Amino acid sequence: QLQLVESGGGLVQPGGSLRLSCAASTFALDYYPIGWFRQAPGKEREAISCTHSRSGSALYTDSVKGRFTISRDGAKNAVYLQMTNLKPEDTAVYFCAADSTASNCLLVATLYDYWGQGTQVTVSS
Repeated sequence: QLQLVESGGGLVQPGGSLRLSCAASTFALDYYPIGWFRQAPGKEREAISCTHSRSGSALYTDSVKGRFTISRDGAKNAVYLQMTNLKPEDTAVYFCAADSTASNCLLVATLYDYWGQGTQVTVSS
């Protein structure tokens, strides 16, 4: 069973930064495409970024390009989402997920079969 745990969420003012972490203890994240997703109240889950297995190449949805950066740390078995210049519309529960069936990632939530429990990010003054 692949288990993912997100951390790093919190309350931040507009224009601020947060770094979310996605960690795994039962498998090596490097072998899987990992995606970051978010879901705001009353809205569908949105794919915001993902990184291919091993290569580190990444995809971003347009709304976060230039503000968010996804990265891997193989030694710590973690994937990070560095978020800068946060806006109130970034408020959501953020999830990481793994796709156990592919090597390259896509920004499609239904392709991911293992999910963390989520971490709340609130951007407000």
